[in-house]
Amino acid sequence: MSEQLTSIVALLAIFLIGTLRSVNLGALALVASFLVGTGVAGMKTPEVLAGFPAELFVILFGVTYLFAIARNNGTVEWLVQAAVRLVGGKVAAIPWVMFTISCVLVSLGAVSPAAVAIIAPIGMTFAVRYGINPLLMGLMVVHGSAAGNFSPIGVLGVVTNGVVDTSGIAGNPTVLFLANLIFNVLLGAGIYFGLGGRQLLAAGRKGFRGAAGGEHTVAGPLHQASSGHAAATALATEPTRTDEDALPLNRDRIVTLLSMVALVAGALMLDLDVGLMSLTAAVLLTLLAPATAKEAVGQINWSVVLLVCGIVTYVGLMQEIGTVDYLGDAISQVDAPLLAALLICYIGAIVSAFASTTGILGALIPLAVPLLATGQVSAIGLVAALSISASVVDSSPFSTNGAMVVANAPKEQQSMVYKQLMKWGFGLVLVAPILSWASLTLLAG
Repeated sequence: MSEQLTSIVALLAIFLIGTLRSVNLGALALVASFLVGTGVAGMKTPEVLAGFPAELFVILFGVTYLFAIARNNGTVEWLVQAAVRLVGGKVAAIPWVMFTISCVLVSLGAVSPAAVAIIAPIGMTFAVRYGINPLLMGLMVVHGSAAGNFSPIGVLGVVTNGVVDTSGIAGNPTVLFLANLIFNVLLGAGIYFGLGGRQLLAAGRKGFRGAAGGEHTVAGPLHQASSGHAAATALATEPTRTDEDALPLNRDRIVTLLSMVALVAGALMLDLDVGLMSLTAAVLLTLLAPATAKEAVGQINWSVVLLVCGIVTYVGLMQEIGTVDYLGDAISQVDAPLLAALLICYIGAIVSAFASTTGILGALIPLAVPLLATGQVSAIGLVAALSISASVVDSSPFSTNGAMVVANAPKEQQSMVYKQLMKWGFGLVLVAPILSWASLTLLAG
């Protein structure tokens, strides 16, 4: 059996064992990296560990550390109150506010993980505070960022359009941006109404005004609690705060807010690493107010960090030994161009659920050139379908965006959020390629 086939079989074994036994998938993936890398591919240890996502590790650690401190000193609670006042107490609108902010940040040039790292902790805390399904809030943040991915001035849009140009493909940046935007807005609508939005709207119609004032209550779906094959939706009601109950801006909260502003400015304007900036801010806040930061490190879910980093390390090994190229070469032998286009979309979705979307698009778009030469496949349609397929699956808990959602979910609900995100992510792996291919490639062709 070739190295490439062995790596695919090992990946399937990782998920099978992790499903049947209570073993962290990240630990299994690191062991598989060692066995496949050294035993099959003949690699040295530094080569095996070259795919360890150090940047992702620092992002997960730094951001969750900073926002744990922000929760402890009341800054996140202050932001939640401010957000409710901003929308006139309409809590049902908050998921769409988070979606829109994430989309705008990415469209203006922030990388998607940076936007999610900034918005997800606030959104998830808001979800807990007002009884909104954390899965709903997390997915709205992730798909909001995905909606802005292919803006002509966005990072992924610039990279993708550049690869298209250098590959000699007739692209259309505007069509690419709008196709992806519409796809994610429709997904956002489905997420909103499928995971509790109707209850939030109904509660609003009954008269609550949220923190903006009044004697009403805020109600909404707290979470989808799974037990075996059954799921129940719990509704939480909570008295609203009056203006007199609003948290004041003390020294610690002001410094924390300034740190968050610096985080956004550094990511958008200076292209600084979000993880290292978050860690720097967290350390400064710890020095300033040790009492509020004392429990923060313990609030980081290290099992999530291990899981994500282990899986990403193994997928990096698969890329290093040529598994993705192996699959791409196999597809290029398919005689039917439209079918080959669909298979390329599926490869993009499957691999991108674990690895870099930018890297996958850079590797797969050139593979489309022979298909486009036949004249049977729409150039912009295939590029758009592949781009959507590879980026929309970033809600997988093994991607940076999905991992940030899991890491910032309430500890007692992290297992549920992880499992539901895995179902959602792999559901998109199955559905997104066929939908985008059918609407943008098959019909256009």
